[in-house]
Amino acid sequence: MTGSGRPTDRRLERAILELLERRDPTATICPSDVARAVYGGDDEGWRALMEPVRRAARRLVAAGEVEITQAGRPVEPAEARGPIRIRRAVR
Repeated sequence: MTGSGRPTDRRLERAILELLERRDPTATICPSDVARAVYGGDDEGWRALMEPVRRAARRLVAAGEVEITQAGRPVEPAEARGPIRIRRAVR
């Protein structure tokens, strides 16, 4: 894990990896899955975590842990616009 040093950042990275670990090796997750898991509340507060989740995913891409995909294909994090999915890096 890369972590920027902030507890929420590390928690988001850990949640991404844990959610992926529970799925098929080729499965993807939505950033909202991560935001909801970390937020844990019953209201819409998870939405505030969406951009932090995307940043956490970008850090994990840089570390070689995950890929960000759009339309089923890996994309460069800086080029991703709109909805994304996250999956384990293909090694």
